[in-house]
Amino acid sequence: MKKFIILILLIVWFVVSYNSLIAKKYRVKEAASDILVQLKRRFDLIPNLVETVKGYAQHEKSVLEEVTKARTTAMANHEAGDLKKIAEAENSLSSTLKTLFAVAENYPDLKASQNFLELQREIR
Repeated sequence: MKKFIILILLIVWFVVSYNSLIAKKYRVKEAASDILVQLKRRFDLIPNLVETVKGYAQHEKSVLEEVTKARTTAMANHEAGDLKKIAEAENSLSSTLKTLFAVAENYPDLKASQNFLELQREIR
């Protein structure tokens, strides 16, 4: 009788543990998916930001090209699905965006533009 009870408890423990691990596995996948969705949204906002800045900073073309190149690289890595490459590309993109925001500091009209301020807030 004791062996039967121990066997039943062992089976119940195994089933509960297995279900717990499966649930955690799906939570991790869901969290990774949420991150990728937010990164895609960020990628989609960058062209709007670049176009807004272009109107104010015609001679800052190299900075705008760097942002566009970093976005393209980040999107390519995003499509590939390699999280390590995605992280590296995101770091590069964040760095170029910081440069773009620093350039924007030199343009008071741009800093006052509601469109630019809203895009800047959403991208960060």
